[in-house]
Amino acid sequence: LRTRSRAAAGGRLRVSRLQQRAMPCSRGDLPSASLPSWELTFYLAITLGFHFYSFYQVYKVSRTYEEDLDADFGFEKGFFIWGFKKDPTDFEWSFWTEWVKKLLVWTLLGHIIVSQVTSAFLLKFRMWLLMIYGMLACFYTVGYKGLVLILLHLLISYTVAQLQLPVLSWLCSILLLYSLQMESLGKIQKRWYETENEYFLLLFCLALCNLRYTSFSLEYCRHRDSPQKRYVSFCWLLAYVFYYPVFHNGPIICYDDFNNQMRKAETFVPKTDLLCLLLSGMRILFWWWLTESMLQLMYIHAIQEQETILESASYWTLGGLGFAHALFFYMKYLLLYGIPSIIMCLDGIEPPKLPRCTSSLYSFTGTWREFDVGLHRWLVRYIYIPLGGSRHGLLRIMFSSAMAFSFVCYWHGGHSFMLNWAALNWAGVMIENILKMVCSISPAQKIIERCLSARMQRRAHAAFASVATTLLILSNLVFLCGNQVGKIYWNRTFVQGWPWIPIAVLAYFYCYAQVGIEYDRIKN
Repeated sequence: LRTRSRAAAGGRLRVSRLQQRAMPCSRGDLPSASLPSWELTFYLAITLGFHFYSFYQVYKVSRTYEEDLDADFGFEKGFFIWGFKKDPTDFEWSFWTEWVKKLLVWTLLGHIIVSQVTSAFLLKFRMWLLMIYGMLACFYTVGYKGLVLILLHLLISYTVAQLQLPVLSWLCSILLLYSLQMESLGKIQKRWYETENEYFLLLFCLALCNLRYTSFSLEYCRHRDSPQKRYVSFCWLLAYVFYYPVFHNGPIICYDDFNNQMRKAETFVPKTDLLCLLLSGMRILFWWWLTESMLQLMYIHAIQEQETILESASYWTLGGLGFAHALFFYMKYLLLYGIPSIIMCLDGIEPPKLPRCTSSLYSFTGTWREFDVGLHRWLVRYIYIPLGGSRHGLLRIMFSSAMAFSFVCYWHGGHSFMLNWAALNWAGVMIENILKMVCSISPAQKIIERCLSARMQRRAHAAFASVATTLLILSNLVFLCGNQVGKIYWNRTFVQGWPWIPIAVLAYFYCYAQVGIEYDRIKN
């Protein structure tokens, strides 16, 4: 009877905790009450209608200036089904599609073959054979000098990690990252290759390797007196860094996740559902087709280089350009992360979740948590939590978050537009956290619950989220297009368009946020 009473008490405790989590604003969570279906239908219609109509306006502007933009940027031949030329000015997409067609599709296919053969016949040695294959593929793609340079970085990082001082490991990683930005070393490395794209491939690989050997070194310091220490040897570092599906572009996976899953796969590799694999491959093809179609229907990247077009474009066109940039970035990383994720699943490794659609994100915190899940976990595990995180008051939260955003800015090159983007995101995350902390205080909860119904609390949440989403879109434009484009958007919207354009923008993003909140409510 005592056991049953304790179980019942535990059950009541769990129920009360669940109720607390479901309560509006409790423990910092924001309200998510359901709304009438007619109201949600209205919000969805406004959101989709704005997207499609603004995209149509961008399409019209693209057709109007097609010849001028072609003369300036040299458009490429597109799909025959559209009959339009293709905008090649997005460097990242052009760079990776060229490399995939030229080489990477074959090296990734080679990894799949090696992985499947070793899983069938040499399971105990599978990881080490995959490591050897990854090093050979690296040699094939970046050359022997590039491979030696990567091994040198790994050796330096591993040597410093032997001191078992996280501060020194961090200092080593930052200095090695700084070496990638030194012009003198860059000139030497460029002479190793015939084309600049080959040098950039090495640069991207080194930047991603920096995250991996930093993760390994910090885990080495963490496991210095642990039985797990035998799994943080130099051979494991090589296996981690040269795991080929994520070698060139991610997604980012922390060393502890990689190590745990690889050790499980040494004894058993789960069989992949062929139907799921086929569906994933079809989704990849659809995403690729849609991304390429965007480059032919809307010349968003060429238009961003023409300030005269941005200054004279309608507000519908400006809005469409902003959304198109965010969606294109999302589609691009669905592909860049989606292909390696499928291969990781074949290897029995669970990849980080794919990016969430930017059109369903309505907060800075949610964007960082759900767009690049691997990077978010890396930042939380190695920067945010070690510096105090959320357990030591507001000032420690502000400091920990500032350090995380500073590292992201520096890792991306530390340019002025990156600094502005990081500062905007840090400010957005801090304001959201402060509001949640205020809402979690008992007196504030009582006032909110007494004055507002659950549905009105959700509407108030969406009203605050509309401001966050406006600034989020602006910060993304700074990240994707640079300071000047962000300045043009700010002046056109908040200076020249005051007060009616900002009011219209906030009203639209209120509907937009309601769609995102409903998506989260259904998902949860």
